[in-house]
Amino acid sequence: MRIKSVKADWLHVPIPEQQQHTSDFGKTRSFDSTLVRIETAGGIVGYGEAKAAVGSAGTNAALGVMVEDELGSLLIGEDARDISRLWDVMYNGSRAHYAIDRGRVFPVLGRRGHLISAISGIDMALWDILGKSLGEPVWRLLGGRRKDRYPAYASGGWAPVDKIVDELQSFVDRGNFKAVKMRVGSGDGTLAHSVARVKAAREGLDKDIDIMCDAHGTFSVAEAKRFCRQVAECNIGWLEEPVVADDKRGMAEVRASSDVPISTGESEFTRFAFRDLAELRACDIFQPDLSICGGITEAMRIEAIASAYQLRYAPHLWGGALTFAAGLHTMVVASTGFIVEYSLGANPMLHELAVEDFKVIDGHLDVPERPGLGVTVNQEFVDSYRVKN
Repeated sequence: MRIKSVKADWLHVPIPEQQQHTSDFGKTRSFDSTLVRIETAGGIVGYGEAKAAVGSAGTNAALGVMVEDELGSLLIGEDARDISRLWDVMYNGSRAHYAIDRGRVFPVLGRRGHLISAISGIDMALWDILGKSLGEPVWRLLGGRRKDRYPAYASGGWAPVDKIVDELQSFVDRGNFKAVKMRVGSGDGTLAHSVARVKAAREGLDKDIDIMCDAHGTFSVAEAKRFCRQVAECNIGWLEEPVVADDKRGMAEVRASSDVPISTGESEFTRFAFRDLAELRACDIFQPDLSICGGITEAMRIEAIASAYQLRYAPHLWGGALTFAAGLHTMVVASTGFIVEYSLGANPMLHELAVEDFKVIDGHLDVPERPGLGVTVNQEFVDSYRVKN
């Protein structure tokens, strides 16, 4: 099952003005992602997704070049089923033979950034091919699901203090969600405003609805500590990315100061970053983004670290249908997996890129049974939003 071609398309999808939201990233005017397409000599096509930025928008031109020219050239003629070896080939480049022979890494190019994002999209596509070739969903190839369905939380929450309850309640009503996530941090202007929004949400929502908070890494260590103290009575499910991801010791300091669970990982590349988080006791929950962290292969290594350190695993799924599916497949086989992020912001890459829809019913998602990643790419959507070179 030899690889015939590796292609990448930057998809740039404008968001209608009435659906745009404003956060610390500014106003979200588009959703951008790189669609990876790998075809075997036998005609099996696998798809993956890579992202140039953790948020919704980002220029993906360089990422496409990395997928097709830098990495794709290494894969032509290789057996698509040799996923673990091909991951090492991409990560280690011309020194891959050392890595394969000696059992440790010898990276040549960058160990972070676009290279790992490109590997992520390719790795997803290879797993998609393997599943399709065997007629099995990826989760079965990874060891089998632990449950038939998993709870999901509605992810959004940008409204000001006087409208946050209505916004979050509308999320709850759309899928009978039992948990919601709202944004806090510098986008609120002041710490007091963030605290007031959380308290308003807690007071206005049913007590059985869990509330999680995402600071997008915008608090200082001191602000994050104060935030945790001031919302202690709200019993929030977790505080996500309280400080910038580069300050892992600062994050550990925040965690040690409070009993609010800390989640992080959407900005991290490879298992080595998550190893550092675990060793520093910087968080309680790992949230790798599978279009950034190294794909399915690396996510399973990351989950193994979570298990060894008695942490939880809840992938960052603010992406397109392929990122969502890949994260879901890894979570349902993970002993540490427990809840699924479901974007309720304007996200055409989740709801329109795939022919299928991932429906939340009674606050839960069913585990898909379709072969591969279980995503049928809507070619008309791709043709409409592909950025022409």
